Amino acid sequence: MARRCDLTGKGPSFGHHVSFSKRRTNRRWLPNVQTRRIWVPEEQRYVKLKLSASALREIDRKGLLKALRDRGLTLRDLERRSS
Repeated sequence: MARRCDLTGKGPSFGHHVSFSKRRTNRRWLPNVQTRRIWVPEEQRYVKLKLSASALREIDRKGLLKALRDRGLTLRDLERRSS
C-alpha cells in the first residue's frame, strides 16, 4: 500500500538517522495517512480516501468538494487514482 495522501500528495520523506558518533544511516519519515470514508452530501454517497491529517483538517474547514476544487481536482480524479 502506497503511503500517499489522495488530496495533498504527501508521501514519505527521506533523510539520515544520525547516531551519537555522528554515523549517518538512511531512514524515512512516513506521513500520517489514514483511510477514511467521507460523506459527500452533493452526491448523497460516501467516498473512501487515503488522507493525511492535514488534509482531514482542510476538509473539515472547507468541505471535500471545495478542497478538491482549490487543488484543481475532482472526485472522478480521486476515484481513478484509487482504482
